[in-house]
Amino acid sequence: MIPSLTLRLLAVLLVLLSTAGCDQATKHLARTELSQWRSSPFAGGLIELTLAENPGTFLSLGASLPEPIRHGLLTIGIGIGLTCLLAYLIRAATLRWTSFLALTLVWAGGMSNLVDRFARKGLVTDFILLRVGPIHTGIFNVADLAIVAGLIMLAASASRAGKTHAGSKSSPG
Repeated sequence: MIPSLTLRLLAVLLVLLSTAGCDQATKHLARTELSQWRSSPFAGGLIELTLAENPGTFLSLGASLPEPIRHGLLTIGIGIGLTCLLAYLIRAATLRWTSFLALTLVWAGGMSNLVDRFARKGLVTDFILLRVGPIHTGIFNVADLAIVAGLIMLAASASRAGKTHAGSKSSPG
C-alpha cells in the first residue's frame, strides 16, 4: 500500500518523466532518421525500424473512423480517461505497489501518445516492428511498450491476488 500522497505523486511524476521522455526522444529520432518508405532491420531481422504516423490507437484500431469521431474518441475521450486514471492513482492509498506501478505505466504511456495527438494533428509516431520468421507485430512505439507492460503487470498482480485470496479460504470441514 502507498499511504503517502507525496510518495504517490513523486512515483507518478518519475514514471511519467522517464516513460514520456524516452518515448518522445525515440519518436523524434524516428521522425528525423527513418524513412516511411524504407525499413532498417536490426538484431538479425528480429527488430525492424519503420516510420509510421498512426491516426488510430494500438494496431491502428480506429484509423478508418471519420476525423471528427476519431478526434472525439482518441483525443478527447482518452484525455478524459487518463485524467480519471490520474485522479484514481493520486487518491488510491490502499492500492498495492505492483498495481499502482502497473496503472502508472499505462497512464504515462497513454499521456505520451496523447502528447503526440495534440502536437501532430491527431497522429501518433510508431516505428518499432518485431519479426520472428513469418510472424510479426504491428508497428508500435515506446509508449505502447509501457502500456502493454503495465497491463501485463496488472494482470499478473490480479492473478496472484486471486490465488492468494483463494488459498486463504478454509475448506469446509
